[in-house]
Amino acid sequence: MPAISASYPGKIILFGEHAVVYQSHAIAIPVSQVKSHVVIQPLLSAAPGTIEIHALDTHTRANLADLPENHPLGYAVRLTLTHLGVQTTPAFILRASSEIPMSAGLGSGASISCSIIRAVSNFLGKPLPPAEVSALAFEVEKLHHGTPSGVDNTVIAFNQPILFKRGEPMLPVTVGVDLNFLIADTGVKASTGDVVTGVRARWQAEQATYDAFFQQVDTITLAARAEIQSGNIAQIGLLMSENHRCLQSIQVSHPALEVLIEAAVSAGAYGAKLSGAGAGGNMIALVNNETRESVEKAIIHAGAKRVIHTTLARAGQPGGR
Repeated sequence: MPAISASYPGKIILFGEHAVVYQSHAIAIPVSQVKSHVVIQPLLSAAPGTIEIHALDTHTRANLADLPENHPLGYAVRLTLTHLGVQTTPAFILRASSEIPMSAGLGSGASISCSIIRAVSNFLGKPLPPAEVSALAFEVEKLHHGTPSGVDNTVIAFNQPILFKRGEPMLPVTVGVDLNFLIADTGVKASTGDVVTGVRARWQAEQATYDAFFQQVDTITLAARAEIQSGNIAQIGLLMSENHRCLQSIQVSHPALEVLIEAAVSAGAYGAKLSGAGAGGNMIALVNNETRESVEKAIIHAGAKRVIHTTLARAGQPGGR
């Protein structure tokens, strides 16, 4: 039996983070420059049902039976086996790795879950469609984030830009013109679960105020979808900056993010905002071919620890260059 591999991209949220948890829309895109990888190889000399999991990034090297029930990698394997109705598998070793920075708003957890789910189902000869991969990965996301929106697993499993609202079918986002983004890592790590919990506590204390912010973000996100479709780059940038002001208002920014955002806009970016949970992690700036180099230099000078360039290709063109 040959080795089986699976790989999924990272993701970045363009509009709507946090608000999406409160029934607003969000727009997210895959980031194919960074990916997770899973390779499964049969263990011919081991007893049926033996499953070894090796993941260098999380220092995991164990038999599945020895991992706790809430271990994310083991949980993804167990969920897949249960979903497929498989009780005893051929013995195999699962090796997982990822280029996606963790705790940085790039969907590292959802991506590795999708890769595990796809690899295991393919290895067993029962490949799953994107919707089922996404649904299983969402269950693993609950371990990471408590009350996840579902954006990460959806955009990653379907590997396309989407408009997302919890409880509604995801909608593909048509792209009218190539959009170039710089994703800059502050180097400040933050727990998504902690940040989301903090927003919920503040929402409970000031519900009317926060609901107004979330409604404003929803309006911005829907407007952004129309501008992305028409290819109005300048307006997309303005909407990104407007979305960031809302995120400032709900107290999820961070001084390191503000420094990078200011540097990007001052150097010629159309707009910039934090992306993901905030309190650190990444910011994203919209640039063009003429301003990309100057903006990248400016944000590196301002303290960015890593910069990723990603292109959201217009409809009908190859994506993720």
